[in-house]
Formats: sequence, C-alpha cells, structure tokens
Amino acid sequence: MDKIKNKKLNSLGENDEYIALNAQTKLFSHITGDYSYDTKAVEVYMEQHVLPNTKVFANVKERFDFLIKNNYYDEGIVMKYKLSELEKLTNFAYSYNFKFPSFMGALKFYSSYCLKSNDDTEYLERYEDRAIMNSLFVGNGSFKHAKDVLKEIMEGRYQPATPTFLNAGKKQRGEYISCYLLRVEDNMESIARGVSTSLQLSKRGGGVALCLTNLREMGAPIKNIQGQATGVVPVIKILEDSFSYANQLGQRQGAGAVYLSAHHPDILTYLDTKKENADEKIRIKSLSLGIVIPDITFELAKNNEDMALFSPYDIMKVYGKAMSDISITKEYYNMVNNPKIKKTFINARAFFQKIAELHFESGYPYLLFDDTVNNRNAHPNRIVMSNLCSEIAQPNTPSEFSTDLSFIKKGEDVACNLGSMNIDKLMKAGSDFGQSIYSAIWALNHIANNTDISSAPSIENGNRKNRAIGLGAMNLHGFLAINKIKYASPEAVDFTNIFFYTFAYHAFKASNNLAKEGFGKFSGFEKTKFANGEYFEKYTKVNENEYQPKTSRVKELFREHNVTIPSRKDWIDLSNEIQKTGLANSHLMAIAPTGSISYLSSCTPSLQPVVSDVEVRKEGKVGRLYVPAYKINKENREYYLDGAYEVGPYPIIDIVSEAQKHIDQAISLTLFFKDNTTTRELNKAYIYAFKKKCSSIYYVRVRQDVLEGSENHECKSCVL
Repeated sequence: MDKIKNKKLNSLGENDEYIALNAQTKLFSHITGDYSYDTKAVEVYMEQHVLPNTKVFANVKERFDFLIKNNYYDEGIVMKYKLSELEKLTNFAYSYNFKFPSFMGALKFYSSYCLKSNDDTEYLERYEDRAIMNSLFVGNGSFKHAKDVLKEIMEGRYQPATPTFLNAGKKQRGEYISCYLLRVEDNMESIARGVSTSLQLSKRGGGVALCLTNLREMGAPIKNIQGQATGVVPVIKILEDSFSYANQLGQRQGAGAVYLSAHHPDILTYLDTKKENADEKIRIKSLSLGIVIPDITFELAKNNEDMALFSPYDIMKVYGKAMSDISITKEYYNMVNNPKIKKTFINARAFFQKIAELHFESGYPYLLFDDTVNNRNAHPNRIVMSNLCSEIAQPNTPSEFSTDLSFIKKGEDVACNLGSMNIDKLMKAGSDFGQSIYSAIWALNHIANNTDISSAPSIENGNRKNRAIGLGAMNLHGFLAINKIKYASPEAVDFTNIFFYTFAYHAFKASNNLAKEGFGKFSGFEKTKFANGEYFEKYTKVNENEYQPKTSRVKELFREHNVTIPSRKDWIDLSNEIQKTGLANSHLMAIAPTGSISYLSSCTPSLQPVVSDVEVRKEGKVGRLYVPAYKINKENREYYLDGAYEVGPYPIIDIVSEAQKHIDQAISLTLFFKDNTTTRELNKAYIYAFKKKCSSIYYVRVRQDVLEGSENHECKSCVL
C-alpha cells in the first residue's frame, strides 16, 4: 500500500483505498454479516493518509516547545503544569494504544477536530494529544483533575462538546460554548443589541437563539400612532442576514434560531416564512424557527375551539410585564375577557395542522412545551425559550438599555456549557459510575468559570452568576443492542428510567461537592426549589421501591455492571446536604443531539435509535460514507435492524419521557416518520409527546425513499 503525502489534508477522493473499503462495509455486511471492512478502512486510512502527514517530535518537550513557539498552543494553559507532569499525562494517554473503532470516527477527528499546520499540510496532533489538551485546560493546573478527566476521555466515558474538544488549549480558537440564548424586549435598543450580540457570538462560534415573543405585533401602535409596527418578521430577516454574514472563523456560516409564543399575533406569518412557496420578501431559508406552546393551546385544540392571539404591547400595558413572563395557560381567560388587551382568533386545530404541514416541508418548527418546562423549573423566573437543538431550558431575565445601547440594567441570558457521557462505557465503570460523573461535572464547571464572553454582557452575567452546565448522554441504542434489548421494548424504557435516576443523583451530588470544595453556591440558590428540598420530593417522598427496576433483565444489568442504584435514603441525605451547603451550578443536565461527537466516538446518537444498521452519510467533499452501528456483529445485528423510521415516533417518545423525569433541563427529541405518514399522524405524535411530559420536539423527519439511510441529523451549532 502506498503512503501518500498530500499537499492539502482534505484532499480525499473516491479512488482512495480506504474509501473503497468503507463502501464495502455496506455491501458485505448485508451479504455475509461481516462488518470488518470498516475496521480495515481505518487501518489503511491511518497508514496511507494520517501517518505520512503527521509531524513527528522527538519527545514531549520538543512538541510543546514547538507548538507554543509557533502560536498553536496557549502557553498560559500548558505552563500551569511541570514538564514531568506533561510527560506523565502524555505517557498515560498513549498507554491506551487508542484506535478509532470506525472509519467515520477517524475521518471526523482528522477533518474537524485535529490541530493542523497553518498551511494545512501537516497534522500536529493525534487523538491522544487533543484529549491531553482538553484535560490540561479543565484541570487548571491540577495534575490530579487533569488526569481524572483525561482518563474519562481516553476510556470513552466522557466526550466534551464540539466547541470545547475542538478549541481547548489552542492559541487561535473559538469559544468553548456550544450555544447562547438571548432574550429580546419590545424596544429598538434591545433589538439592536440582540442583532449586534448575535454577530459577535456567531463570529466566535456557537449557535445563537433569540426569544422574540415580547416584540409588538404587526399593526400595533408606535408612540400611540396605530398601525405603525411592522411585527417580528422584519427582525427575523435582519437576523438571518446577520448570521449569514457572521462567518465562524472561516469554518461555517453562523447558526441562529428564533422562538415565538404560539399566542403571538404574528404566529401565522411567522410560520409562513418557512414555506417553500413563501414570498421572497418574507421567506426564511437558513434561520431555525421555534414555537413556545402552552398547555391551553392543546386544550383548545382538543375541544376544537378557537385560540386567542394576544397583543404583547397591550399585555405590557395591562400587566406591567412582558408577554413571555406571564403564564398564558393561567391568564388565558383573564386576557380573553379583558377589553384592554387586543386579541384575534384562529382555529386551534388549524394551527396544529399548519405546524404539521410545515414539518413535512422543512422539519421546522421546533416545539417547546411551555408549562411542562416551567412546572419542572426549580427557579423563580420563567423559562421563555430554548436553543438551536431544543435541549436547553433555563430562565432568561430582561436587560434595559440606554439610547446609545449601553446597559442600564444587565439581565441574565444563557450560555450552554455541554458535554456527554457514553452510556455503555459509563455502565462499564461499575462502582466508579459516580466518580466518572464527578469528573465530567468538574470539567463542565471549569468551562463555565473560564469562558470569555465579554462581548455579550448579559450572557456573561448569567453565566458568571449561575455557572449552568448541561451534562448529557449518548449511545443508548448501542448499549441496548449489545445487551440484546430491543429499542421498542419495556426493558428499554425500564433501563432508561433507572439509568437516568442514578445519573441525576450523581450529577447533583457532584455539584454539591463542588460547592463544598470552594466554588460555593450559585447566585440565587436560596430562592430555588433546591434550597427547601421541594425539587427533590419526587425522590424523597415516594415509596421505597418507586425507583427500582421493574423488569428482571434491567435488575440483572445493574447487578452485572456493579452499578448501585441510589435508595430513597440516599436522596434524603443528599437533599438535606444540598439544603445546607448548596449547589455550584444552577442547571446540570441537558441531552443534546450529539451528532458530531457521536460519530467521533463511534457510538449511537443521544437517546435516538440509529436510522440503519449501516448508516449512509453524505460527508462533504468525500461523498457517501458508511457508518456501522456501535459494536455491531452477527450476534447483535437484529437489535439494530429496526431503525428510527421502522421504530416510529412512539417508542422514542416513551424513552425520552422516562429520561426527562430526571433531567433538570430538556432533551433533544427528533421524531421519525415513514414517507406514507399524514399530517394527522404527526399531530397525534405531538399530542403524545405533550401528554408524556416531554419538554420539546427538535426536528421532525419524514423519510424520502430516494434518500433512505442517508439523512444527516446533526445540530447546526455543533456541526463542523
């Protein structure tokens, strides 16, 4: 086999041997059940492409000296450690003899994450080196913490989110944060500040979502002159153009989303912007749309009644509060009967029909279930929006501005500090299950404490006060399949419930330990339901056996893996300790789609089922690639054959709703439908997800047979 030194590192082509081997994975796996061609593709890719193009250093000192001197690595991070510690960490990482389990994982790392020379002709890192830089960054000079996090990454239990894994330790980099949430108020200063902040954040990497619910509707008065306001659509158009302009360090176009209440008067025009045949003056092509839907909307649709759309301008005048700060469900009939609040009416069922039609066309809008997230909310302020992937559920508070756009009052907006645990690898940690989660929480807490977002003062304010993080999980289908459990089964639902019950316990325990170890309580802890123990009553005021496995197979799995399920007394003791000493972080868990990092980790995405036993994926200039499911072989193949479209939406909703009982934020939920589905079936799935207390719906995917097995399902703010 010829070793090829490329002029440019991304010059892969169809004629490369490893591309051909990868393609044979699909062919031979279906004929003989042999998935080994993908492993051979990795070996040839490393031998022919990676090794000849990787810079070699004589020793650890030479490597760090070169990378610091040439402005590749941040000297401030590296110099917190002694040379002997850098050598020990390097030897420790390389002692694993790491090999990529899949060709897609190897390609993803070297094309999207690995540090390359400025002229794009040499790789300057291997996977171990990127893991080391992540551990040095979050270790913050502590050899012990750096080694603990490095162990989690090398053993595949913890995977930092793309912005962190990509940027950690680099001199020239974007931010470590996956996404941002901004609240916009009904004045020109707030709108202008929202646009300029979006530009700044998008330039630095990460997707930006904005809540537009509080903007006055089209035709509302301006300075008491009726019919002057142009509504939310022109603001959306400005934002779309801004994100298109803001290029994230030359790697991709900016990614943005907007959220609007279902009861905003502009809601139908808002939805029309995503229609394929929409007028170009209003059509939105790249910006993502989300809707905040309260319980009352479903109730009105159930009764086939009209739903009222309320003027945010009038709500502010009557209540002295912005529309997003009011529970529409609680105040609905008061507002309907208040003549001072202008309202129009549309048919509630027709509204949901319009959403379903739009899902067929574009996969949008995202849906956030207002009362579901706020009823679970442990904090005094309301959750008014979500992010680009609909897994963040945190309150935003408003800012006030002078006419020169300087702050009169800084509100609290949201930064998403994310990472994910591999469910299979975490279960294999056994008695170290809790220690693994502690290391991950430590890492995310460090990111929350060490990110420069001064270009967005309201987000910096919220991040500094709350230190909110979002530890998620991936590879659920992978774990189930290798343990010969069908995704659509009672055992899968039972496992999900007990796993995330255990997961949540250790996440809260870790944050409590951080509070005691010197980080202290997050700001405003005393005003939350954590401080009086109310949040934990779902664990402390239940029957002792409430959270025990219901099936013998799940009991057996936890016993085999030596993972202890917390008892009611464990929760009572933890709740009491939290009431005394607090939590370091206002929010702890959120399950993102994990598109890119699940490919990097060669595992199944998030809590979703795979789309196929061998996924066909379109990957940039390379074209079609074939991605075998996690550890698939002849023995477990049948547990992957029912993919997401075959399983359908209901088992996925069942799984997500079980996990959601224990996740303090939200879970990115994608629904999959076959091409012969109807809008009625889509609406039934929304209602089922709502009744099962899911927090949100991310994308709706309707399979097109011509593209079967080749869909991409990655979060726009995470994909590189």
